[in-house]
Amino acid sequence: MKKRFLSLVLILITSTAFSQIAKDFMIGANLDLIRSDQDGYFEKAQASAELNYFLTRKFTATGGVEYWTEHQQVSLVMGGRWFPVKEAFLRLRGLVGANDIAIGGGWSKPLKPGRNWYFESMADVYTVHGYVAIRAGVVYVIKRE
Repeated sequence: MKKRFLSLVLILITSTAFSQIAKDFMIGANLDLIRSDQDGYFEKAQASAELNYFLTRKFTATGGVEYWTEHQQVSLVMGGRWFPVKEAFLRLRGLVGANDIAIGGGWSKPLKPGRNWYFESMADVYTVHGYVAIRAGVVYVIKRE
């Protein structure tokens, strides 16, 4: 009983301690640093631009575009992010055009404390094509206070 009570208290405390507020926007761009299917440097590249809308403090809806130089292919991106803690997230994205699903996670830190610019790093597993990508980028948070 004591463990259940303590668990409930921790859930109630942490459920209100997250990064953004609902209705904030986050605009970002990122680029692959390395992919598991690369044989050499600068042979393939993959970049994306995304818009995230905070549905709640923990969840975002994601939309954007992704460009792959390998086949000069543009894909629409739809998905979401879950922030279990302020600095880290898990994400799931569907790529319409590449016909793939990316599952990943990452972290973000403000470039300057109290500012709206953040540096992000993440890793994604592309389930259909079967490779892993490590990415980095920047995001800007539009706070709707």
